[in-house]
Amino acid sequence: MKRTGILNAALAGRLAALGHTDQVLVCDSGMPIPPGVTTVDLAFVPGVPSFAEVLDGLLAELVVEGAVAAGEVAEANPSCAALLADRLPGLEHVPHEELKRMSKEVRLVVRTGEARPYANVILRCGVYF
Repeated sequence: MKRTGILNAALAGRLAALGHTDQVLVCDSGMPIPPGVTTVDLAFVPGVPSFAEVLDGLLAELVVEGAVAAGEVAEANPSCAALLADRLPGLEHVPHEELKRMSKEVRLVVRTGEARPYANVILRCGVYF
């Protein structure tokens, strides 16, 4: 049994299979998930687990070289915008419709129980060396 890190077997396995430049969408419970994209759905009840908890868990395990979020997050969900800015220096912003289009190209979706708007980000994997 694992002692630390991500304990969810499906998520841990999917993360281990990611490579350089693969993309992961971390999303709120309302984000449309593209058909055919591998998804690990962690949502339990509204707000659980939170976007922040899941993002922090993923960032502890992944090397991230870039990230993209919807520009609308700044006005509609300032606390999420601040979280993203703090955790992801160099974060890019695109319109939400563009983020939804980009989500069709991700390798993995991790759905949270977040119930606040625009709590979505696409992480681009880097390498540790």
